Amino acid sequence: MVEILFVVEAEPEGGWIARAVGADIWTQADSLETVDESVRDAVRCHFDEASQPRLIRLHIVQDRVLAA
Repeated sequence: MVEILFVVEAEPEGGWIARAVGADIWTQADSLETVDESVRDAVRCHFDEASQPRLIRLHIVQDRVLAA
């Protein structure tokens, strides 16, 4: 596997959750700043060293509300 994609979304209760697309991997983080390391740790735990993807892509989804 060359690349793996994670969709990162804010949790209503606070914090962030990252879910891999096409693999059964997910992780949580308290802040957006700590998502990167949480995702790297999850990927290291899921794959052995020889089969780890070379790239990890994060798609961060945020809702923004604008007043009219």
